[in-house]
Amino acid sequence: MRDFRQLLEGRWQQSCLCVGLDSNYEKIPSHLKSLPVKGTIFNFNREIVDATQDLVCAYKLQIAFYEAKGPEGIAAMMETVEYAQERYPDIPVIVDAKRADIGNTNDAYTIATFNVYRFDAMTLHPYLGIGALQPFLNRKEKGCIILCRTSNPEAREFQDLTVQRNGTEMPLWKYVAHQVTEVWNTNGNCCMVAGATYPEELAEIRAIAGDMPLLIPGIGAQGGDIEATVKAGKDSRGTGMIINNSRDIIFASSGPGFAEVARQKTIKFRDEINRYR
Repeated sequence: MRDFRQLLEGRWQQSCLCVGLDSNYEKIPSHLKSLPVKGTIFNFNREIVDATQDLVCAYKLQIAFYEAKGPEGIAAMMETVEYAQERYPDIPVIVDAKRADIGNTNDAYTIATFNVYRFDAMTLHPYLGIGALQPFLNRKEKGCIILCRTSNPEAREFQDLTVQRNGTEMPLWKYVAHQVTEVWNTNGNCCMVAGATYPEELAEIRAIAGDMPLLIPGIGAQGGDIEATVKAGKDSRGTGMIINNSRDIIFASSGPGFAEVARQKTIKFRDEINRYR
């Protein structure tokens, strides 16, 4: 059985970089588009994975880009997961879907994500509370990546609201960090999202979370600084980070050699991350 945390631990010594397969069909190189949508997206992903597999700690698929292309997009997503896991079985594959609901709905989401699509981990939002997330948390071998401090500029609208926890005032994102670390992580399969665009908050989340894995979006196109991110986000062993980069890598070139360009970009980001670990 694949265990998300064990897979991560096995990859972290060589890399803390996650390549995001946010495979927007409109941006895929035109020379691949002689095939139907499914074949185009899958072949693009396959070439990226083959070119970068020795340089990453994980892959992350943003489900929206696959859902946007209907059944063919979903089929390409599933084929990508199957290919990556069978060809490179030591690399975990994450879905960025930000799910959470209640009751039977979450039971169905859990089955779809982990049994049908076969992802190793999933992003989840905490707004409905632990009861809503329990079906995910019960899957001990799967990663439950809870949104804590997201990387977008609008994050402050709600995440900076002041709340009380045990008589102490704190921003909502810090409350979430404490709850995930101290209450929700009974199976040791929780992780948190902490954006590179807020390095001071990232450092505070790391101090609360200990050696819990953090998924860190926001470097590259969103402007997060790698040195500040690594110094704030690394755990006691200099690892613990899943630093995601999508567009800057996978769409670095639209020519026939796009996969090799993506590889060179991945090496650049991987090496810069390792420099500050």
